[in-house]
Formats: sequence, structure tokens, C-alpha cells
Amino acid sequence: MRFALPWGRLAVGGMAAVALTVGMAQGVAAQPAARQGFRLPDIRHVWVIDLENEGYVQSFGDPAADPYLARTLPGEGALLTNYFAIGHNSADNYIAQVSGQAPNILTQEDCPVWVPLPDVTVPPYGQVLAPQGGCVYPKSVPTLGNQLSAAGDSRKAYLEDMGNDPARDRTVATAQGPACGHPATWGTDHTENATKTDQYATRHEGFMFFESVTGSVAYCAAHILSLRPLPSDLSAAAKTPAFSLIIPNMCDDGHDVPCVTGQPGGLPQIDKFLAQWVPAIMASAAYKHGGLILITFDEGATDAACCGEVSGVSSSHPSTLLPGIGGPGGGDVGLVALSPFIKPGTVSAVDYNQYSLLRTVEDIFGLPHLGDAAMPQVKSFGADVFTG
Repeated sequence: MRFALPWGRLAVGGMAAVALTVGMAQGVAAQPAARQGFRLPDIRHVWVIDLENEGYVQSFGDPAADPYLARTLPGEGALLTNYFAIGHNSADNYIAQVSGQAPNILTQEDCPVWVPLPDVTVPPYGQVLAPQGGCVYPKSVPTLGNQLSAAGDSRKAYLEDMGNDPARDRTVATAQGPACGHPATWGTDHTENATKTDQYATRHEGFMFFESVTGSVAYCAAHILSLRPLPSDLSAAAKTPAFSLIIPNMCDDGHDVPCVTGQPGGLPQIDKFLAQWVPAIMASAAYKHGGLILITFDEGATDAACCGEVSGVSSSHPSTLLPGIGGPGGGDVGLVALSPFIKPGTVSAVDYNQYSLLRTVEDIFGLPHLGDAAMPQVKSFGADVFTG
């Protein structure tokens, strides 16, 4: 989805009084998810599946368009009716999910050129100072992936079509297949548009924007893979990562309508992809013994927000005036959660957003809260979701 960017309204002045820190954007110590005495269940494996460009009304509000997503899956788990994207367009939401970093003027535009960001963060939430925008976060800024690695928890991202054309996305070859495909710093992103043989989009995977992940080719290649190894990794709990991020290609995630291959794209294509992979995950031993699947969209059709996200520049968020370009957020997109710890047919109207997803995963694995996931108004999923 594309919006006109208000280039004239940049936070470029009046910053002299902002207290700056240089170096590691530290997370805030995790707090127990203890609303009204609630404690998270013993979740051991988490899968996040991200889809594209549909608001709650379009996806969950029109079951005829996507009956598997809108009817079948909520009937097997929990439907979060007030789950909000944090901005527009795509990249800022994917980045937020894995790091808590807020939108800036280039991540809002999906980073057509991979401009590096300065190694300067702003307290109290470790936001990278970016009045001119940028896409490549310095090595000092951690992600959820770095947190999991440091804690000894395994994690992988599975990206459909990555490496089909290595010249397009600069992947490296590994024993697990293509890995770690992303533009060079200061380079053009050649994955902005799909081809008939390769529909992978780098901007739809948040870890790729961080030198703390991509700065080591070996580290990146071990954790950022194509979709090809997923069936093998699901075959035994010992092979299944503690955290898995699954990103369909630009056809299967609903982004393209129609697709360059002639497939219909949109919500019907989303249903087809989910109907193939969600049952496979739910049949795995890792899911049956403490699994959690979270399915949501990057952005919706409005610029509505929740959970304290507001328009305007502040000392703690000095880089962009409007996170949603036209307003404070990315609209209500909804979320489906599936788990043995969730009673089928659960519905929650509690306000959550992309930072809530990050905070929930961090709480599950006992990790500090990164970036805006540490804001006190951001909630982890609670007893309204985990009803089993």
C-alpha cells in the first residue's frame, strides 16, 4: 500500500535539548504479564505469520472472501478484534514487530534505497534518531532475534521465494538452501516488484533492516532462510525453533491482485496459503506441546491507532510527525491466535498493536522489552486471549 508522504513536515529542528545516547539501544526489563493475577502459560514455540494490506473490515469482516482465515481459524482459537498496525507502509510495521523501533520517513516509504541510520538513540525507549530517515539500523540496535540468540533460544525466519533469483535479492547458498537475501547498504532494493519466478520482497521481513542480524553473513544465513526448510523443521520438536517468523511471497500474502503468475492474489490467495501451512504447524509435536501461532496483517486501510500511539514529535520520538503518514497509526488489522492454551471461539476486544505482539513474545521467553514495546501503555496478550 502506498501513501503520499508529507515531506515538508519533518522533525528536523528544535532537537538540541533532546538527551541523546550513543551505542546499544537497551531494552527495558520485562515485567510479568500479570494483569489481574494472570500469568502466561508455558508456551515453548511461537510462529508469527504476516500478511499484507487488509484492514479488519476487509478480512475478518467479509468471511465470504476468506472463509478459512475469517471463520475457520477464529473458531479454533482467538480473534483479536482491536489489534492495530503502527503505521504505513509495510516496512515500518515489520521493523516494529521485531525491534520496537518506530516509523521514520524512509521506513514509511518502504526503503527504496537502503540508507544507513546514525548510531544515536534517544531515551527512554532507545529510538534511533532519524530526522532525515534511514533503513539500515546500526549494529548497536538489537532485535528480538538477537535477544533470543543471547538467551540460548533458537529462532528462524522462513521467507517464501527468497533465493529463487539470487541476483535479485543477493542471497547466499547454505546447506539449508538460500539465505540472508537483502540489498546492500546504499543499494537499491530490487525486490520491490515481483517477477514470475521470484515474488520475495525484502521489505516484508523486519530482521533484514538490522546490522545486528545482517552484519555477520554466517549469523544471518543461519537464521534467515527460504520457506524450503520449514517442513523438515516441523518434523520433530527438537528441530523446531522456539520462534519462527513465516513470510509468504507477494502473491500468497495478499499484496498483489492479481499476481504476476496469473494467480488471483488477495484474500483468496491468503486463504490458500494458510490452509496449507497452518494445519501442518498444528499437527507438529512442537505445537501440540506448548505452541502458539499468531496471524496478522502489516497494515490496514486507515491511519487509526491505539495503545498510546499519537501524532506529533516528542523528545522520545523525534523522527517522524505522523506514524501513519496521514495520522497516528496503521489501522485496525485484527489478529488470530491459535494455541492449546486458547479456548476455541475466543474473542477479545482489548486494544493491542504490533508492539504488543513483540512484548508478548518477549514475555513468553523472559526477555527485556525493546523500543516502544516497553511503553507502559502497551499490553502483552493476557487472560482475554489465553482462555484455555
